[in-house]
Amino acid sequence: MQLRLAYAGDTGMVVSWNTFSQLSHPTVRYGLSLHDLRETAWSTVSVTYPSSTTYNHVQLKDLKPDTLYYYQPEFSNSTTPYTFRTSRPAGDDTPYSIAVVVDLGTMGPDGLTTHVGKGAANPLRVNETNTIQSLSQFKSGYDFLWHAGDIAYADYWLKEEIQDFLPNTTIAEGAVVYERILNEFYDEMTTVTTDRPYMVGPGNHEANCDNGGTTDKVHNITYDVSICMPEQTNFTGYRNHFRMPSSESAGLGNFWYSFDHGMVHYVQIDTETDLGHGLIAPDEPGGSEGEDAGPFSNIKNAQTNWLAKDLASVDRSKTPWILVAGHRPWYISAQNDSSDVCLECQSVFEPLFIQYGVDLVLSGHVHAYERNAPLANYAVDPAGLNNPKAPWYITNGAAGHYDGLDSLLEPLPYYSVFAQDTAYGWSRITFHNCTHMTHEFVASANGTVLDSATLFKKRTCDEQKKY
Repeated sequence: MQLRLAYAGDTGMVVSWNTFSQLSHPTVRYGLSLHDLRETAWSTVSVTYPSSTTYNHVQLKDLKPDTLYYYQPEFSNSTTPYTFRTSRPAGDDTPYSIAVVVDLGTMGPDGLTTHVGKGAANPLRVNETNTIQSLSQFKSGYDFLWHAGDIAYADYWLKEEIQDFLPNTTIAEGAVVYERILNEFYDEMTTVTTDRPYMVGPGNHEANCDNGGTTDKVHNITYDVSICMPEQTNFTGYRNHFRMPSSESAGLGNFWYSFDHGMVHYVQIDTETDLGHGLIAPDEPGGSEGEDAGPFSNIKNAQTNWLAKDLASVDRSKTPWILVAGHRPWYISAQNDSSDVCLECQSVFEPLFIQYGVDLVLSGHVHAYERNAPLANYAVDPAGLNNPKAPWYITNGAAGHYDGLDSLLEPLPYYSVFAQDTAYGWSRITFHNCTHMTHEFVASANGTVLDSATLFKKRTCDEQKKY
């Protein structure tokens, strides 16, 4: 079934699921009681193409806020209805937590497991709890999961074969392996995504089937996007497998959007394409990644124009906190290989973050964890976490996938406060009230909190704060 949920505005929820054949009218029954699914919603969105099974999307509308619903998709594998809780209304100051991951791949024999291929690193220990299992164990403690890019790593199929981790196939057969790894990830994630909304953003590993180019050094062959089937290029799977609230927030597809939840305004940006301002984004034709994907808007500076308008419209009396997630960082202890340090992203996004008082910027791409000081144009805010004016930057790309973790570049830069590159983990962010927010790095192996820091913002909770 590969059930997935996503918020759709203040009173909506999208239910997505997989079937082996196309449905004329995908249908979801739902209601407020386990034994009384009296409401029905349906759509005509049942997407399939030659290499893929079918992905169905149905939006449930006019729901009560912060309410438990029971639901059952058409052709469900379960006779017992599933549950979800709708979004907290904007302005609700009840404390809550969310979970955040970036760079989370398939676990098990086709991904991160207890052994690796030639050149990979950081296998799991025998019986070690992986990040997906950890997220499932702790899901009662968070409202939703935010995954800011690099989903499944199905595009590693060829790399895994070259490194003798998977059996060799032909290039044509590789399309089947790609889809298999992707479907395994969705299957594994259902322990979380059947009852927790799964909000996603684009990363480079969603762009095509070939990881932006894979080299077989033994045979001196370098592959590129030309080996991919058309439906495994240009973010096709990512565009069709999810439905994020872009129409509700005037965004674009699953690439950039925003939503409110309680006392927080969340913004997902796209660091992979559509940077605008005459720049070539990393995943675009001619970009640093060789992905040959996008752009997805034909309007000049579409994303940053949208972002400025979105941030300007935030009512800080209702949602005093603003969080932004984008896949690539620009403040990170890494060499600038493969645009690990996205200076193009910085040039278009950071001025808006500063102008509109964004509180926290989350990223990944580099497979490690690093918590930085609040920063503005490379200058550390002298207030630290005690009422800074500058945004706070945290990179957590340590969720885990086949290729393991990255080593951070030593010595760490002046703005780095805490960093680690040896443990897999995820972020838990807790909003205590309008003035205090805590970020924790949770080790997947045992649930230990390896790093914790609390941001304080001096503001009166019932008054609008303008920046």
